[in-house]
Amino acid sequence: MVLIIDSHPYRYEAEALCRMFLRGRELKIFEGADIPEDDFIYTFVSDSDISVRVKIDGKDLSAKAEKTENPAQKLEYLLYELLSQITGITPKWGTLTGIRPVKLALSMMDKGLSAEEVREKFKKERLVSDEKLDLLLSTAEHERAIRAFSKPESVSMYISIPFCPSRCSYCSFTSHAIEKAAKLIPQYVDLLCEELRDTAKLMDELGLHLETVYMGGGTPTVLTPEQMDWVLSTARSSFDFGSVRELTVEAGRPDTITPEKLEVMKRNGVGRISINPQTMDDGVLERIGRKHTAKDVVDAFYMARSFGFDNINMDLISGLPGDDFDKFRKTIDSVLELDPENITLHTLTVKRSADLVNDAQNMLSRTVDEMNEHAFRCFDEAGYYPYYLYRQKGTVEALENTGFCKPGKEGIYNVFIMDETHTILATGAGGVTKMKDPHGPKIERIFNFKFPYEYIDRFDLMNERKEQVRDFYERYPL
Repeated sequence: MVLIIDSHPYRYEAEALCRMFLRGRELKIFEGADIPEDDFIYTFVSDSDISVRVKIDGKDLSAKAEKTENPAQKLEYLLYELLSQITGITPKWGTLTGIRPVKLALSMMDKGLSAEEVREKFKKERLVSDEKLDLLLSTAEHERAIRAFSKPESVSMYISIPFCPSRCSYCSFTSHAIEKAAKLIPQYVDLLCEELRDTAKLMDELGLHLETVYMGGGTPTVLTPEQMDWVLSTARSSFDFGSVRELTVEAGRPDTITPEKLEVMKRNGVGRISINPQTMDDGVLERIGRKHTAKDVVDAFYMARSFGFDNINMDLISGLPGDDFDKFRKTIDSVLELDPENITLHTLTVKRSADLVNDAQNMLSRTVDEMNEHAFRCFDEAGYYPYYLYRQKGTVEALENTGFCKPGKEGIYNVFIMDETHTILATGAGGVTKMKDPHGPKIERIFNFKFPYEYIDRFDLMNERKEQVRDFYERYPL
């Protein structure tokens, strides 16, 4: 399939919209006015008009509209209309392709629009379904209350532990199987603690206050109890935790959770942890490369409860290979029986770097949509509500990932990072520091080295980059 960009700068918008409909078809992009004989999508923007023509599988449709104040949005609208007619596909998020639809809605509300006015604009101009608008506005209501806690001097921190006991077939994150990378961990932990101390000094000099801390990966609980204690105790002794509202550790894999590690986390003030089954079906777990069983999930959950953890998140994924509606329904029932405070439902997203690319096409998207609808109903009936939401490229049916929680048990860090409320200081390999103007929309990024061996070998150079944080706050003071 060829996408032709003729005389306009809206390549990203056109490409993102088209990929929602093509579902695995290769998409080549060319600039110019030449139209091929084979299937194509042609887009053209002149000084006065916007034109679109789509030819797919013998069907040939075109549309034209007057150029508006937002030509990219109008182009997306025309593409959606033609592609839905030809393919029969009607993505429920309409023409929205960004990962932060809730942030977009909140920005409209900040400008004075009511929730109902936002609903009407999204429905009329962006073709969003009523179902997704209900989810969007409910999530926005809860996000808005959480982000109100943030002050100009507020920042959050991400601590990266990029190691896992094994690599899941759907994963595209920068994580490394422990059997290959174990020898790197001791030096990695030492340098990570050095970076934490340096970051704390910089924060203190700039007058920044730590709001939330998230230790993720990877799977942080692949560390030994001693290594985990070293990282957490270094953070607590280096930073002023007086303003910290939340300290989360993504325990993740139940096969890495032990009483000793839970004791370390509890002693260091960790208040929120994740125990992530993804599915409670043993066959599906084996197929995606997980090395634990559903029983291991249950055992780890009750072990954490015995240590007093009263804010536990559990991640689930709809659309995994080998899963079906009945298995998924049983997963939902099993997790709700455990009664965690948080449940995050991810729709399967497959990227080129994951091992699952081909298998993903075997999952009927309608089945995934039904899985999500069922889960949402069950969560609502059990007293959970959506508090944060984001989307990713390559997600089945162009759906979303949604965090649900019991009242007062929101994952605050999740809201801050998805809303881009304030600066996130990242430490460790693969971490991305995202600096946010305390009084405006300006955002700049600093990238740590991606792989642990790079992080170790080029640590001094990487650490020097953090001086950009100082430069940023000199340009955008508190």
